[in-house]
Amino acid sequence: MTFNDIFKSSFLENVTSVSIFDMLIAMILAFAIGMFIFLVYKKTYQGVMYSSSFGVTLVALTMITTLVILAVTSNVVLSLGMVGALSIVRFRTAIKEPLDIAFLFWSIAVGIVLAAGIIPLAVFGSIIIGVILIVFVNKKTSLMPYIIVLSCAGHDAETKANDFIRSKVNRFVVKSKSVQKENIELNIEIRLKDDNTDFLNELADMDGIKSAVLVSYNGEYMG
Repeated sequence: MTFNDIFKSSFLENVTSVSIFDMLIAMILAFAIGMFIFLVYKKTYQGVMYSSSFGVTLVALTMITTLVILAVTSNVVLSLGMVGALSIVRFRTAIKEPLDIAFLFWSIAVGIVLAAGIIPLAVFGSIIIGVILIVFVNKKTSLMPYIIVLSCAGHDAETKANDFIRSKVNRFVVKSKSVQKENIELNIEIRLKDDNTDFLNELADMDGIKSAVLVSYNGEYMG
């Protein structure tokens, strides 16, 4: 094979299949929308421990997906080889929050749509998804479940506290009860009638009540 054969190779012709300008536009938009996804993720995160590396991963994933799809759309043979190469990749990282899956698919979808050249869909679609996530995830409601950790000195104090709590909330369910000598500890799931939690002060001042703690509860952790 001579140098002339190399320069005539169809491999070099593939370089011009996607223009440099299109590549730059796609990658810049992928970075911009990836940053928007990262900001929405940061704004709506409600887990136990926030991971900034996952937010950076969303930006990188958007750009990498755009890069891969640009390469795939430029050459049919390359697309078949890419499918074979990616099929052997396995990801073992556990997803801690269910909502993180939505952000991962959002980043991948934006990369695919941008590389396909459907820029308005990627931009306006991301804005709509971001607004919906911010509105619904950050929405506070009085129906949000709470747990009262109650420590009582005896049965009489427990009965009085339970009756008082029932009169102040919409829902009252005892989740657990621990009994020791001269001490009863209750974990009670409640639904507030409104955002007012002043009744907890009255509860703590009742005779026989050692302590009363109110924490938010999502079914998996308290905090």
